[in-house]
Amino acid sequence: MSCAFMPLGAMMDDNRMEADMSDPDTPKIIVDDDWKSSAKAEKEKLAAAEKEKAEQAGAAGGIPEQLGFKELISLFATQALMYMGAIPDQSGRSMVSLEVAKLNIDLLAVVQEKTKGNLSDEEQQMIDGTLNELRMTFVEVAKAVEQAAADGTLQQMQDPNVAGSINPNAGSGPDLKI
Repeated sequence: MSCAFMPLGAMMDDNRMEADMSDPDTPKIIVDDDWKSSAKAEKEKLAAAEKEKAEQAGAAGGIPEQLGFKELISLFATQALMYMGAIPDQSGRSMVSLEVAKLNIDLLAVVQEKTKGNLSDEEQQMIDGTLNELRMTFVEVAKAVEQAAADGTLQQMQDPNVAGSINPNAGSGPDLKI
């Protein structure tokens, strides 16, 4: 018995399947070598558009890219002013809640105490001035609420934490709605 080695192709019969690239019905594999650079260019384009959109939002009063100490002070001050009736809510009504206003002023005072000695002169002046203004405004609003309650002109709201409603069309200073 003799054994002869034959090439693998010779062992196959003539009916074997070969991929003929000239046949139009044969599926072809197309390799796109440029897809990575296309994807990268598209990603960079989207990132640039997002950055521009964020910059426009920051310039138009949106959320700034960098939040810092000044924004923290502004957050507490805005909340305190809103609950002292100086800033109307989304419906256009101004509400007074002295408890919530005092809470925000007290939180700002905690920030002042905890950051003492670690602030720049500008930041220290900002927090000191903001707290002084908020405290003076709080006293004025508290007196106005007390006077309105004594006069019987204070309009109680359904929320027990809200002391009254302020007329947004009034001039400067607290003007409780009758």
